[in-house]
This record gives sequence, C-alpha cells and structure tokens, in this order.
Amino acid sequence: MYDYDLLVVGSANADLVIGVERRPAAGETVLGSDLAVHPGGKGANQAVAAARLGARTALLARVGDDAYGRLLLDSQRAAGVDTVGVLVGGAPTGVALITVDPSGDNSIVVSPGANGRLTPQDVMAAACLFQTSRVVSAQLEIPLETVVAVAASLAPGSRFVLNPSPPRPLPAVVLAACDPLIVNEHEAKVILGEAYDVSSGPEDWARILLAKGPRSVVVTLGAEGALVASAEAGVARVPSVKVEAVDTTGAGDSFTAALAWKLGTGASLVEAAAYAARVGAAAVTRRGAQESFPTAEEVAAL
Repeated sequence: MYDYDLLVVGSANADLVIGVERRPAAGETVLGSDLAVHPGGKGANQAVAAARLGARTALLARVGDDAYGRLLLDSQRAAGVDTVGVLVGGAPTGVALITVDPSGDNSIVVSPGANGRLTPQDVMAAACLFQTSRVVSAQLEIPLETVVAVAASLAPGSRFVLNPSPPRPLPAVVLAACDPLIVNEHEAKVILGEAYDVSSGPEDWARILLAKGPRSVVVTLGAEGALVASAEAGVARVPSVKVEAVDTTGAGDSFTAALAWKLGTGASLVEAAAYAARVGAAAVTRRGAQESFPTAEEVAAL
C-alpha cells in the first residue's frame, strides 16, 4: 500500500510577475504592470496541481528561511501537500522573474537559490518517501546529480516521470528510468542534440527520443495538444482543448502533474495525456501558476 500517489522532487520558487505590452529588446526599458508575487517553481507547482486534483502528494524540495520560503510552505499546505520532505535553510529561496505579454505567453529567468542546494544526500535521507510513493516526478530546476540520485532511489514497481526543464543533455541512467520523458519542442531539440532535424516533426522526435532509452515519451505541442509514444503502443496524437489563454505560466507543470497522477491510477499513456491536456487547458484560463490550477470538478466541467 502506497502512502502517496505522487512524490514530487524539485524546485520551489517565488514567482515575481510583471505584465508587459511587449518584451524589451536588448538595452531597452519598457514599463509594466504592478509587481505580483506568487508561489511557484516547477516542483512546487506540480505538487500543488496534483493535490488539487485529489492526489495524495508529497514534496521533496529546499527553500530558504525567509518570507518567500514561508509563502511556499503555506501554499503547499493549503493545497493539501505533505511538506515533511521540504528542507529549510542553506540559501535564500529561489526566485523566478516572469514577464507576461497580452497573449498570455511568458518569459522566465530563474535564480535557483536554495533549489541549487538540494543534494543527492537529501534524496538518500528521504528514502522513506520513495518507498511509499507510487509515482515520482522530477524536473531540472535542481542539480542534475540530484535527479540522478532520484532515478537511483525509485522503489520497485514505482514509476518515474521527468520533465527536463530547463533542458540539458541527460545521462543514460536518467533516460532509462523515464516513463515517460515529457518534453516540448525546445526541450526535445536540446536532448536530441545532433540527432535533431529541423525539417522533422514531433513523431520523428518521439521515435528518436525513445531510441535513447526512455520507456515512453510525451511531446507537448501547446495549442495543438500532445503526442505520446512507447515501444508497445507506438505513436498517437492527443488533441488539445480549445480555450482562450490568459496566462500560460505553470501550464506545463499542471500537465505533467496530472499525467503522472493518472498513470499511477492505472490509466494508459493516451488516457493520462488526454486528461492532462484538459488540466493544462483549464490552467491557462486564469492568471498565476498555482492559483490557476483546477480541481478535478473544474476539469470535469471544462
């Protein structure tokens, strides 16, 4: 019996968000909206998104002993996330500087802060969380060696979901553990490296990524939905849900969290991706990251 449907290992940031009419060019200054501060970070976002949907969720992360750290802990607990694995201190809380344009698209710069101090030793010390979690999810806003330790700490029978963002080349031991590896076009290009062909499409990216070792692959395609691939089931498209986007911040995190949770319930990859697409669509209709994540009832009503 698992205590947790999902263990998220990853980053926790304070999102400092400014709306802009357009992004500044090099050397240019533009005026923006009032500053808004939101709890964020890919790890913390995924944990809140899963908990909002009803998943029994735990978070393994590190925050600073500061106001932003307390904001993040409060947000996790309010969503129902178990924060027993959240470590405090060692560096200031990570911060993301985000600009959002009128179309809802965003640009993000991250100062990792305490996220960069989440170590492989921290992972090993949290062995009890791994042993009691059905699915483990991670991202790359924490050190790569820590993600390697996560892949090595999985309990027998558990499933590892990785969104390699921000993207970087991955060691074979991490790729082999992914089920699935979740990428957008930019992330796929980085991981494919010399194997990337600008004239090819997502079906080709998925097949080449599979050949690198993951048990399954999901390519997110924004408004065009997603594509899923595995050696057993082949390649399939998953349509998007048409909505009017207000703010895309955190949409990818809500997609990953929903997919990871659904896979843990026994859903197929296509079924899980279709549900995750609905969750991501609901998230972009509201501003902010964690504040925009829907409940299961809201997803059903979409």
